[in-house]
Amino acid sequence: MIKILVSNDDGITAPGIAALSNALAKHFDVMTVGPDRNCSGASNSLTLTNPLRINKLDNGYISVSGTPTDCVHLAIREFYAHEPDIVVSGINAGANMGDDTLYSGTVAAAMEGRFLGLPAIAISLVGRELKHYDSAAHYACKIVAGLIDSPIASDQILNVNVPDLPLSEIKGIKVTRLGARHRAEGMVRMQDPAGREIFWLGPPGEEQDASEGTDFHAAANGYVSVTPLTVDLTAFEQVPKIKQWIEQL
Repeated sequence: MIKILVSNDDGITAPGIAALSNALAKHFDVMTVGPDRNCSGASNSLTLTNPLRINKLDNGYISVSGTPTDCVHLAIREFYAHEPDIVVSGINAGANMGDDTLYSGTVAAAMEGRFLGLPAIAISLVGRELKHYDSAAHYACKIVAGLIDSPIASDQILNVNVPDLPLSEIKGIKVTRLGARHRAEGMVRMQDPAGREIFWLGPPGEEQDASEGTDFHAAANGYVSVTPLTVDLTAFEQVPKIKQWIEQL
């Protein structure tokens, strides 16, 4: 039976990871391992200076006192006698599209699976009230089945964003590219109760490229967005140009 490792960045008690695990468990052998707290925005960070502690919950899930990347790395290396077949990360509470993918712990958990040689999918629910995790879970199962039948390149993952709509209102799936945002707004300066200055991260920038073909456009128009991401960040087309001027130094 196909073995799937499920993780996330919203924490082991988040509704998204339960919806995803329960849906996948109807078809596959699922292990669920997630951080013991919300780690949104953790990106690919690893815990290097503290030990990782684990706790097995009553529902069989395993919580880890680390980041999403820690969870996937630890699970694959230590919890499986034989490695899982696929890593699925999510369902994230909110979109992971455009520039946001660089910060996303959800995407990072999937990337860690790929770094360790496994196919991987990140899946997020796009909206504000977030009522329809079942819709995202439905498409997660479909896309996992498709990935099993038609594997992608060994340096790529699939980033999936599902609009927060009833299943009957989702129009289908579009394969997309990443959109882009304008620069984020400034920090929010405040004071704590003791009068000391503190800062909160400001709102993200408005959408800059949400044109047809982007993940932003697909989700806004009622489609599931599936964007293949490459783990290798090299800008290969720039290598000859940069090599030329480097040689002049």
